[in-house]
Amino acid sequence: MIEYDARRWLSLLVRFRGSVIPRVIPRTLVAAAIGLAATLTYRHYDFRISLLAHTLVGVALGLLLVFRTNASYDRYWEGRRLVGAMTNRTRDLARQIASYITDGATRTTLGRWTRAYYWLSIQTLGRRDQLAEIDALTAAEQRALEDVSHRAPVVCAWISARLADEAAAGRLSEQRLTLFDANLSAFNDYLGGAERIAKTPIPFAYAQHIKMFVVLFCFSAPFAMVDAMGWATPVASALLALALFGVDEIGVEIEDPFGDDPNDLPLEPIGRGIDLAVTEILTTARP
Repeated sequence: MIEYDARRWLSLLVRFRGSVIPRVIPRTLVAAAIGLAATLTYRHYDFRISLLAHTLVGVALGLLLVFRTNASYDRYWEGRRLVGAMTNRTRDLARQIASYITDGATRTTLGRWTRAYYWLSIQTLGRRDQLAEIDALTAAEQRALEDVSHRAPVVCAWISARLADEAAAGRLSEQRLTLFDANLSAFNDYLGGAERIAKTPIPFAYAQHIKMFVVLFCFSAPFAMVDAMGWATPVASALLALALFGVDEIGVEIEDPFGDDPNDLPLEPIGRGIDLAVTEILTTARP
């Protein structure tokens, strides 16, 4: 995620990291070239298309792009809410471990697994599988998860089984075990909600239809505006293409908020915050 100060408008205006402009420049240049061709064609053959018809199509296309961007941002914001809820549950689970688990070794193990659950979750969402990157797991635990498809739920089951052992040994009451279980169930609910976003793209027909009409509109617009714009048609065509292709590209980038694009969610910084919070809760909750 790109951090910025919205009040510093000049630095925001000229900043390219995180911008979709570099990715739409090739299409913008094509639109400018078509604008030049439209100008030459108009000068030599007096060819142009109806501006009124093109304007009406542009209104409908604008509405489609607005719906597309809103749908993508809804997915982005829901993803952030799910990750935030997972963060809150992680801290609460660490609080319960620190308060209700009396055995020091068990507290340490459960704390590690709580941290590992988040990192395994974001690896699942980002379609990654590098277990060696997760320092909250021992080498033996990493080997145990090597061939497992649903790693985060398995670690959640490890936590549940260890808590059940504590209850069977008489060190954890059934009421407190129920409180733990509510947090663990919520973990899986939030992960399932995030997987729903990651594995369900915008319907193909919808995405294709918008892209097709954006291309047709931008590449035919020079022939509609050439009568009014004259030799300025290539510049006007480029600006129009930059605006419309850019809006569509923004929707494409944020519709999957769990990837590695500059505008995706800051999953790794959030994970480092979780690691710090869990460690601090487990080490300072019993002064």
